[in-house]
Amino acid sequence: MAFAISESCLSCGACAGACPVGAISEGDGKFEIDASACISCGACAGTCPASAIAED
Repeated sequence: MAFAISESCLSCGACAGACPVGAISEGDGKFEIDASACISCGACAGTCPASAIAED
């Protein structure tokens, strides 16, 4: 199951740097995870200071 970023995103970019497959990019107002590229490793969730990332 892929991870998703909620509206609580601070747009800090910490998650994008932590993603081993580059599935996270800056979207309109918050970062977004490409569900088809996400390998569900959870590395991004551990780096989010706002706890805005969870399994979708």
